Amino acid sequence: MIGFLLWLVLLVFCWPLALLAIVLYPIVWLILLPFRLVGITVDAAFSLLKAVLFLPARVLGARPG
Repeated sequence: MIGFLLWLVLLVFCWPLALLAIVLYPIVWLILLPFRLVGITVDAAFSLLKAVLFLPARVLGARPG
């Protein structure tokens, strides 16, 4: 909601820049999408590694913390 209100303020003060921003936003989102997917994959790999490394402690009854 705040982003939309900021865009409206930009539209009032500098409408060409606001129109450029609304046109370029989907393009920038598409360019950044592969990086977001890589980040999700790396996070999942680290979570799996953590789960494998802490499995013996969990089996022996250690408390999570």
